[in-house]
Order: sequence, then C-alpha cells, then structure tokens
Amino acid sequence: MIYLKLFLSFFQVGLFSIGGGYAALPLIQNQVVEINGWLTMKEFSDLITIAEMTPGPIAINSASFVGNRIGGIAGSLAATFGCVLPSFIIVLTLAYLYQRYRKLTVVQGVLEGLRPAVVALIASAGLSILTLALWGEKGISDIGSINLIAVALVALSLFVLRKWRPNPIFVILGTGAAGILIYLNI
Repeated sequence: MIYLKLFLSFFQVGLFSIGGGYAALPLIQNQVVEINGWLTMKEFSDLITIAEMTPGPIAINSASFVGNRIGGIAGSLAATFGCVLPSFIIVLTLAYLYQRYRKLTVVQGVLEGLRPAVVALIASAGLSILTLALWGEKGISDIGSINLIAVALVALSLFVLRKWRPNPIFVILGTGAAGILIYLNI
C-alpha cells in the first residue's frame, strides 16, 4: 500500500509541476511534509539542499530520496516512476500538439499566461526555504530569532555570485565549508 501511496503522491507532483524543478518544490513540500508527514520541514529543507547538489532534476532526486526513506529501493522506484510518468506522457502529447498547432494565437497566449504562474511558484519555494534558513522552523513569527550567521552567508553568497559570477558549485562548496567551520566551533 505504501508503494501505491508513494507512486500517487509523486504522480501528482509530476502532473502539476509546470515549470520545472523549482516550481515543483511547493508541491513536493505539500505532499511530503503536510499531507503525508513523511518528513519534517527541517528534513525537507535538508532534502532540497541534497537534491540541489546532486546531479539530476530536483523533483526526481526528491522522489528517489523520499521513496527510499519510506519504502526502501522499491519505494524509491515507485516514487521516481510516479514523478516521471506524467511528464513522459505530457511531453509526448504536447510535442505532437505544438508541432501541429504552434502558429495559432491561442497557443501563444496560453504560453504567455503560464510564465507568471511559474515565476510565482519558484518565488514561493524560494521564500519558504529562505524563511527556514534565516528563522528556523518557527518562521518569521519570532522576528528576533533571526540567524545572523545565515543572513551573513546568504548576503556573502549573493554578493560573490553577482560581483564575480563564479560557478555556483564553488559558492555551494564554500558556504558548506564555512558552515562546517562556523557551526562546529559554536
């Protein structure tokens, strides 16, 4: 039964995550943390961090991780297959329809209308993770409990990324090393 639940949960994520991996984050959070309670919000944040650092799409990495945690290898396969199947079917269908009807004004209008929704989904996911990183699981409700070290690391990372435009992997590795040094000494 758990395999079917994993499949259906990530099938929904795959079906409704229009816009790619970052747009899927609120959907994954809803399924994994809020509906099924498979992870806490802190564990979800750690999951996103790991899924971002490993090769491959965030949604598929998340499905594999959660599936493995809940149902072992079979759970990982069920969740990953559930996440991939809708995209496979949708992309095949859309590719056919787009090739056939791409010059229609209605099709162009639909694509223009979807862009702002995708940006909103990505912003929502980013704000959730930023809030968790800066304030912890309590959220902004306790303004005084802001993690100043996290604020400094975010600000420094943004500065470095904008000023010198390094490969983001080096920024991830650098902030990870800084986190080890800072948090192991505290």
